[in-house]
Amino acid sequence: MKISVVAVGKTRGPLGEAIREFENRASHYWKLEVTEVASGIGRGGTRDRAAAMKAEARRLVDRVPEGTQTWALTREGSGLSSMALADMLGRMAVEGSAGVTFLIGGAHGLEDSVIGEADRALSLSQMTLPHEMARLLLAEQLYRAGTILRNEPYHKGGS
Repeated sequence: MKISVVAVGKTRGPLGEAIREFENRASHYWKLEVTEVASGIGRGGTRDRAAAMKAEARRLVDRVPEGTQTWALTREGSGLSSMALADMLGRMAVEGSAGVTFLIGGAHGLEDSVIGEADRALSLSQMTLPHEMARLLLAEQLYRAGTILRNEPYHKGGS
């Protein structure tokens, strides 16, 4: 099953290295595709939050592979345990789903229209996270889901 991550902004430094490591690990379990889109803020550093979010929304939605479910990452979404995420992804794979696309917003989050049109609003935390931290948490959880489904020893969290 294909899992896509479409995220605003690039990753750099130590977090970027950790993200790439977990995305590489996750790719052993899923057909993983990661796409980074430009920030709506642009080079001039626009201060118009609504315009930035609208530009980012357009860029994100344009990169969603056809036929995949879209899951918007937002702190207002519902949370899942690692086991529940693994179970959902495992069921989707068995059912022959085209896959899922995770959407990660920029500095201002996701535009309401993106969240409203998504198949699921998923929260990694009720706290506001920088996009690089959200990318790292998601990549690690995708890797963890793969190990759970294959009954490998990485996950030690019980349920």
